[in-house]
This record gives sequence, structure tokens and C-alpha cells, in this order.
Amino acid sequence: MRQVDMTRLDLLKGTVTKVCDYVAEEVPLKIVLNDVYVFVIWCSPAQFKELAIGYLFAEEILTDVDEIESVTSNEAENVCFVQFKSGINLEKRLENRQQRARIVPLIKNSASAYQHDDKIVTVNSDFTVKAQTVFDAICQIDKQAEGFKKTGGLHSSGLFKADGYMVAFSEDVGRHNTVDKVIGKGLLSKIDFAQCFLIITGRVPGDMIYKAAKAGLPIVASVTAVLNSGISSAQKAKITLAGFVREKHLNIYTYPERIELL
Repeated sequence: MRQVDMTRLDLLKGTVTKVCDYVAEEVPLKIVLNDVYVFVIWCSPAQFKELAIGYLFAEEILTDVDEIESVTSNEAENVCFVQFKSGINLEKRLENRQQRARIVPLIKNSASAYQHDDKIVTVNSDFTVKAQTVFDAICQIDKQAEGFKKTGGLHSSGLFKADGYMVAFSEDVGRHNTVDKVIGKGLLSKIDFAQCFLIITGRVPGDMIYKAAKAGLPIVASVTAVLNSGISSAQKAKITLAGFVREKHLNIYTYPERIELL
């Protein structure tokens, strides 16, 4: 975040004051693969390694963290270097990614709200969590979200165990980035995603469910709204999707049996 000067107008008091304020910061992160291929993602200037790994995993460029020889980042230069082990056909994976990116969302005779629903991973899990644990997880995120408290301009995500233990947390200007960051952290720490649930502070569209399904997360919950594409994707992926988790209430849109009342 950055501190800036601003002028505040108060119509109720009829005053004009000069004050200092904090604003969220975003930078162009350059992700360099094998010193050849480059991606650029606009993000908050933190957790570059986690974001790079989570993004590459979601894009199916990386299939397993063990494929990586090294990952280093330079926060001053906003760059992250990812070196794959020899034998990985990176060019072919990037070619496949480009072909997927050219898919037109409005496919004839398709009822899917999200364009990649036909390729979404199915999550088969008997994982369950208490509803109170989900509410407690929201409270933990609120306590951790110092950037949001100061700027009001950041989203957050967190990964939690069934007992409510937080294993990963992130803040970012982009809500998709926060999911990539916590999944990236989980991959680097070799966390068992099948035994975790994901909390998000932003809206949940289908592509966010796609990221969760790719990791094998059985439950996704948000403090705010879910979109129709999110519900459609969660239904196909067999992911429990909950929204408006606040004030001891939550709406469960798919597979409610994983969140237990008592």
C-alpha cells in the first residue's frame, strides 16, 4: 500500500481538509519461465512466488510442484523466475493453453454458464466442516486483512483445515489473484487440499470454481455473492459452494451436506 495526500470534502460539516490516506498498490508482475517465456499479471506487490505457482497450476502449465527446479523472486524488480526441470515440454503446454484461450464462450447447444465447464475437474470428497468453523474462519480473515482495513481496496482468501486452522492467507487487488496465491502456497507446502476449505471475500464466478476444482478443494465459501456461473461450475465439479457467510447465516447453493449445522 502507499501513503498519499488528499483533500477531503465533508458536506455535513461544510469543511475542506488536507489529510493523508492509504491506497492499495498494484504492480505488473513479470513471470519468466525457463528464462524464455513471459507472463505479466497485475497484482499487489507481495507473495510473488505463490502467485506465480498458483497461476501456472490453474493454467495447466504446471501439473505438479515437483516439476519445478527452482522459483525465485525479486520484489524490487517485480519479477519471478520459474525454472522447470529438464524433460518438461513447456512449449507444448503453452501451445495447448493458447488453443484453450481461443475457445468462444457462447458455444452452440451449450447450457454452461462458464466456457470451461466441460473440462472442469470433479472433486470426490467426504470432507465436512462445522458451520461455526466457517464463521470463525471469516473472523480470522478479518483480523489478518490489515491492507483492507487501511485501504478498502483489497480482496482476501484463506485456506483452512476442518478444525479451523489457517494454512494460507493472501490479500491482493485482484480476487482471482488471492485464490492463486493461497493455492500456490498450498502447492509449495504440499498441503492436502482435499482436507481444506477455501474462504473468499469477493464474488465467486465459474473461473474461480475452476481454480478450486483443479486443486481438489471440496468447499468454497464467500462473504459476498456467488454468480450463476459459479453455481453451474460448482454443480459440475461437485464442490460445495456457499455465499453471504455473515452474521451467523450462510446460503449453500450446491452439495450442502458438507457443511454441518452442529
